[in-house]
Amino acid sequence: MNSATSIFESNHKKLGLISFDSSSLDLVNGETFRHYIKILLIPAGYALTVDFTAYETQNPTLLFINTNQYLDIQSANENKAFLIHYNRDFYCIQIHDEEVACDGLLFNNIFENPIVDLSGDELHAIPQLFAQISNELDFQDRSSEEMIRTYLKQIIIRATRQWKKQNLQNETLDLVSMDQDFFRNFSRLVNIHYREKHSVADYADLLNLAPKTLSNKFHKLNLENPNEMIKNRIVLEAKRLLLYSELTIKEIAYQLGYEDPAYFNRIFTQKSGKTPAAFRKEIKN
Repeated sequence: MNSATSIFESNHKKLGLISFDSSSLDLVNGETFRHYIKILLIPAGYALTVDFTAYETQNPTLLFINTNQYLDIQSANENKAFLIHYNRDFYCIQIHDEEVACDGLLFNNIFENPIVDLSGDELHAIPQLFAQISNELDFQDRSSEEMIRTYLKQIIIRATRQWKKQNLQNETLDLVSMDQDFFRNFSRLVNIHYREKHSVADYADLLNLAPKTLSNKFHKLNLENPNEMIKNRIVLEAKRLLLYSELTIKEIAYQLGYEDPAYFNRIFTQKSGKTPAAFRKEIKN
C-alpha cells in the first residue's frame, strides 16, 4: 500500500484510504476525517486517545471510530498505520446485517470499547483486506465500488468476531446472541435519544419492557446499571462540547436536555469528579 491518499467517490458515496506514521500524524489528527466513519489498522507502539480514553497498542490493532467520536494520536513510530474513512452513503445497512452495519457492534457498544487486538489468522487476513481495498482504489473500474464494499464488510465481520471473543466470552460476561443484540440495541437507542430521554423508564418504553426488567438484565450480568450508562453517555457528550465548542456551560446543559443547569452540574460533577468549569479549564490548559 502506498502512502498517498486514495479516494473512491460517486453519487455522494465516498471512501478513502491513507497511510501514516510518526512523521505524518497531522494527516489524521484534527478535523479532516472527523465527520467520517473510520477504521484504523495500527501497529504496536502507538499511543492514542478516543474521546477521553487513552490506549497504547501492544499488538497490531483495529480501531473503529464513529462520526461523533474524537480521535487523537499522540505518538507513533516508523511502522505505518492505515486509515479507512467513509461516509454513510458508501456503507450503512440499517435493516439487514445490523450487527456489521455502520451503527453495529464495533461502532456502538455499551462497553465503549472500539479496540480489536489482532492475533492468529487475522494478523495476515486484515492487512491483506486493507491492501485489496488499496488496489481497488488504484484500479477503479465499474466494479470497484462493490469490490471495495465487499472487502470493507469482510474487515467488519472478522473484527466483530474477534471483538466478541475478546469482550463477551469470559466467566463474568457470557452473553448469548439474543443478549448481544439487546445490549447493542440499548446502546444504539441511548446514542440516538440521550439529549431528550434521561431515565431508565424512557428506554424501557422504547424496548417494550418494564423498567425493572431492563435493570434486571444488566444486574444479571454484573453490568453497570442502565441509569449510570445513560448518564455516562450524557457526560461524555458534555465533555466533548466543553472541549471542542465555545458553548457556555448553561448552553451545554440546555443542549443536553436539562432546563436546570445546576442539576446538570451536579450530574457532571458526580460522574467526572470535577465541575464542568473545572474540567474545561484543566483540559484546555
